[in-house]
Amino acid sequence: MQYLKTFAILTLIVVLTTQAKAADKAVKANPSNEQQKLIDLLQSDAPPAEKALACKRLAIIGDGEAVPALAKLLPSLELSSWARIALEVIPDSAADDALRTASGQLQGRLLIGAINSLGVRRDRKAVDGLIVRLKDSDPFVAAAAAVALGHIGSEPAVTVLRHSLSIEAKEVRSAVAEGCILCAERYLAQGNREDAAKLYDEVRAANLPRTRILEATRGAILARGAEGVPLLVKELQSADKSHFALGLSVARELPGRTATEAVAAELVRAVPERQSLLVLALADRGEASVVPQIVKAAKNSPELVRIHALRALQKIDDAVSAPVLLDAALEDNAAISQAALAVIDRQQGAALDGLIVERLPPASGTARKILIELAGRRHIAAATATLWKAADDPDAAVRTAALAALGGTIQFAELSQLIAKLHGVQSSDDAAAIAKALQEASLRMPDREGCAEKLAVRLSDASAELKCKLLEVLGVLGGQKSLAAVGDAAKQSDEAVRDTAFRLLGQWMSVDAAPVLLDLAKSVKDQKYQVRAVRAYIRLARQFVMPQADRTAMCRTALEIAQRPDDKRLVLEILLRYPSQEMLALALEASKTPELKDEAATVAIGIGRSKGGDSIELRKALAQAGHKAVKLEILKAEYGEGTQTKDATAILRRHAHNFRVIFLPSSNYNETFGGDPAPGVVKHLKIHYRIDGKEGQVVLNEDATVVLPMPR
Repeated sequence: MQYLKTFAILTLIVVLTTQAKAADKAVKANPSNEQQKLIDLLQSDAPPAEKALACKRLAIIGDGEAVPALAKLLPSLELSSWARIALEVIPDSAADDALRTASGQLQGRLLIGAINSLGVRRDRKAVDGLIVRLKDSDPFVAAAAAVALGHIGSEPAVTVLRHSLSIEAKEVRSAVAEGCILCAERYLAQGNREDAAKLYDEVRAANLPRTRILEATRGAILARGAEGVPLLVKELQSADKSHFALGLSVARELPGRTATEAVAAELVRAVPERQSLLVLALADRGEASVVPQIVKAAKNSPELVRIHALRALQKIDDAVSAPVLLDAALEDNAAISQAALAVIDRQQGAALDGLIVERLPPASGTARKILIELAGRRHIAAATATLWKAADDPDAAVRTAALAALGGTIQFAELSQLIAKLHGVQSSDDAAAIAKALQEASLRMPDREGCAEKLAVRLSDASAELKCKLLEVLGVLGGQKSLAAVGDAAKQSDEAVRDTAFRLLGQWMSVDAAPVLLDLAKSVKDQKYQVRAVRAYIRLARQFVMPQADRTAMCRTALEIAQRPDDKRLVLEILLRYPSQEMLALALEASKTPELKDEAATVAIGIGRSKGGDSIELRKALAQAGHKAVKLEILKAEYGEGTQTKDATAILRRHAHNFRVIFLPSSNYNETFGGDPAPGVVKHLKIHYRIDGKEGQVVLNEDATVVLPMPR
């Protein structure tokens, strides 16, 4: 019950928050007047949710005048935390007084909340009371008092916390340590490193959970600066993983050359597993002095260390890291090569590109292939001349890689040269590489129409196989010239070329293809291609965003040119997906076609209902189309399969009207009929009915539209 009550309050708060935001604008001109209204609300019998919002607002505009009303809410289980939100930030000592008073009167969770708020406000006058609470019989209260004293951080607070580090209760002792660490952090922030270090050391020496020891050790190292390096080294050498992890963390924080040299020295001494992590820590220090150690580790270390060192090189100047990365990428060791290549793919810089261009001409074998691929992936235009030469290499792997890489490097003027290369190619692998390169190059070019024109020109004298490859590129490129070229190819006599062109038009990603497809649907003689053109045209009408008038016109045209009922039914689906009065008119018109009568009527009724239900005009229109109103009775209906069925009679009767089409509340039978009677089995809906006195039966597949045939 309490959960439901809290949930209701939170729900109301969400609603009221929206209202409060709107109200803010109206009251900003007179904030004091607003505060009084909020105070009045807190003192009224308003619902808790409204009072919670008032507290939230008072945290922004409230002053000392709001404190008494807020203080009265502190004993409330529902509103205490909301009141404290405001009291913690109101810039008036009255808020401190109210919280101190409450901390002497409240118990349990409410007392803990008040103590926490005193800590947030760093109320030095609360120290004496908090010291008393350190000995509270409730360990949670005592722990809250310890942390609050740490937030306050006055000398009396520090003294009592120091003396309480040996307190018996573990929970309280840990909280006391947390308070000491908070005090030490304040010392450190004030530049009092000596006192901070002493306090951290006292915590480290106490009998405390590991978490507190680690926190204090971190502080002890940072407080000492360069003098803390020996302690850092001790952590890095610790067999305990938690202490080693702490050392890695502090190794990234502690400034100074001494710390850098210490971490570098540990890199040499550590086992490989730890060396790899120390390399990353060194790199994160971001100092120029660490570069030699990282470079050395990337060249001459165990495999795991090298991999981490290579990853660290991405944070180092390109001119220094480039030779090391490239050398590693060309190694026979697959793990090392892949690690280096992964960094190279993310690395930017002219030095690396220049080195690839320099090393590419004399390279051979696998190294040559890798350099070629890098030139393409990094779009290094300066490597293009070398890639053209490599495109004629006798090594098939090198040749194919070079042809593919040219797609990432050539400029617009060289596109014709790459197309010409496709005309003379013999190897299917080379042809595929060139086609891929043409796609990549064309998509990179700012003048895509110009690229399409260059590609289309070569279609005239190309073989059928080559035409198909060029058409694939044009299909990816898109645009008006590509569309025109693919449309022309769809009219050619070669079967492979026509098939490719029609497939690409069926996948065209803009409605611009509609006129081309319409022309093909009307002009081609082959029924197979005529159907493909019609279906592609219908797809455009269904899939793309366009003005409703344009979609309606396309649907009307599709119904006119489609010769098969199945294709016309696809158009009917569009009418129902984008309902309008115009689409309703099309559906009613289609319902006059005998083979579409039931489906079109279904769509018409669906559109009519989406526009406001069974209107008189819709019923008249259906009657004119041959769908007269009938007297319909549902005698018996079962949904399921075999012996696993549900009685669906009552539900069908509820939704049956005076037409042979029954619209259910959901297209999913399981939802409509209250569950799945036969999970994992194909189910059917069996209906025994009577229309105008004649009985009939129908068995419908699961989730089918319910259309009842006229009984004979």
